[in-house]
Amino acid sequence: MKKRLFLVNMVKIYKCLIAEDNLLDRDAIEMYLSKIDNLSIEAICNNGIEAAAVLQQKEIDIVFSDIDMPGLTGIELVQSLKKPPVFVFISSYSEHAAESYNLDVIDFVVKPVNLARVMKATNKAIEYIELKKDVAENAAAETAVVPAGNSDHFFIRENADLTRIDTAALLYIESMGNFSKLYTQQKKHLTLVSLKNIELQLPPADFIRVHKQYIINLQHIVSISSEAGVQLTGGYNIPLGDIYKPALLATINKKVLMR
Repeated sequence: MKKRLFLVNMVKIYKCLIAEDNLLDRDAIEMYLSKIDNLSIEAICNNGIEAAAVLQQKEIDIVFSDIDMPGLTGIELVQSLKKPPVFVFISSYSEHAAESYNLDVIDFVVKPVNLARVMKATNKAIEYIELKKDVAENAAAETAVVPAGNSDHFFIRENADLTRIDTAALLYIESMGNFSKLYTQQKKHLTLVSLKNIELQLPPADFIRVHKQYIINLQHIVSISSEAGVQLTGGYNIPLGDIYKPALLATINKKVLMR
């Protein structure tokens, strides 16, 4: 019997589409997605042109798309849609990641894919869909702001409530499209503030961008490595983007006592 896996929101089924021109990669993605009970694979397309035609006819929640496809690339596919569904890019070329995040793509998976990574991307996509739905049902959340200033705390609007975040306890922040997920030592918080806006208002002496999707608290760094990225207090591992690495290392080198 085929083993099925459940992610967040175990009742609702999310419709997905696969766009991939490579047969082996397409079969692998289909195999992994078929193991997740939250998902219904509505279409499997050989290229971006086929995917665009399907998206005009069907309501799709999540698109799992390659970037380099003949006729219409994954990036061009997103740009061609007035109201694109949530996109997860799957590509052999990690240099496409920066451009994809500028399109508010929810995740970028580097080939070869595996089940754990596909599950993580799917979970993130579903969480983002539910966040958007919650915001639509609660208009007050649209006024969420992060007050400026270099104080030891700030407030975020979390649903209809204002939640205090102590900067010393804030480990890292993850981009979720128009939302941000803030991880503290106690719990995680979700708010309708983009990572870019949060970055502008956090004290730069304590926080630094290390990836297109992540800001970390310098005070919680445990170690840095080329393979594992940045390890933080609590065992969290954060990816380190190549374009952000020099600034992080320059900051850390200022604190090195022995050479």
